[in-house]
Amino acid sequence: MNENIMKRNALLAQKVIKGLESRNMTGFYAADKEEALKIALEQIPEGASVAMGGAMSAHEIGLVDALKNGNYDFIDRDAIPDKRAAMLAAYDADVFLASANAMTEDGVIVNIDGNANRVSAIAQGPKKVLLIVGMNKICSDIDAAMKRARNVAAPVNAQRFGLDTPCSKTGACMNCKSPDTICCQFLITRFSRHPGRICAVLVNDTLGF
Repeated sequence: MNENIMKRNALLAQKVIKGLESRNMTGFYAADKEEALKIALEQIPEGASVAMGGAMSAHEIGLVDALKNGNYDFIDRDAIPDKRAAMLAAYDADVFLASANAMTEDGVIVNIDGNANRVSAIAQGPKKVLLIVGMNKICSDIDAAMKRARNVAAPVNAQRFGLDTPCSKTGACMNCKSPDTICCQFLITRFSRHPGRICAVLVNDTLGF
């Protein structure tokens, strides 16, 4: 990543962290993936039950491998035949891992979901929500964040899952009602009733979609 962009990101991250704090949420800045992994593991006590919502960013910083190989009760839904049981177990987890499809400069978090297991767990259930967010996902305001979620994250994820949606063919949201659509639920998190429950690690790198 360009050095000047990284300097800009480092400054912008501090603004985002202040925004999160004003919304009863917590933010940390990581200069790279290695620091992000260190900070993330500091937020997860050994022995904790940990579930996740398919966050590619958590994979990219090595967090998922660290949890699988460490002293944690990692609820690996990919290894559990009963997917519904795995998803329900996430609601009682100590920590739920996710990312954001987009986040505003003042700390509002935007996520879109198909099955709603991810957005519902972010909203309520797990004791703590840990978001791994690349600075590529920071947007100026909610309108820009929604546009990013619908026109960047959703088409890429539809392609990744091999879904038959208009956006998987055009690369842009068509506001469809396709049976395969993953834009079923929209979650805008603007405040946390429970102080510190939602924690975001902002990584000065391009992560996820």
